[in-house]
Amino acid sequence: MPVTLTESAAKHVSNFIAKRGRGMGLRLGVKTTGCSGLAYKIEFADAANPEDQQFESHGVKVLIDPKSLAYLDGTELDYTREGLNEGFKFTNPNEKDRCGCGESFHV
Repeated sequence: MPVTLTESAAKHVSNFIAKRGRGMGLRLGVKTTGCSGLAYKIEFADAANPEDQQFESHGVKVLIDPKSLAYLDGTELDYTREGLNEGFKFTNPNEKDRCGCGESFHV
């Protein structure tokens, strides 16, 4: 199942890439860290790596390395504003639990 962006997330990424003046999409991944084991990585991608899996959602390319795809399969990425806070929010069906601080998760 592909990784998708909500319209809000896609619009935010597209606007940021336009302001930045370069980039082809968004790179998502996971890294080992935190008290629960894994944390999400997100960065803007200027080029695809040969091993990247590519998806497109609302006109934005999403690049994921094969190792991370097993943990991110079926994830929806949203961009939300709640009061003074704004940022990306991952809705991951593979996530079993999060640590108390919300920085890491496990599957």
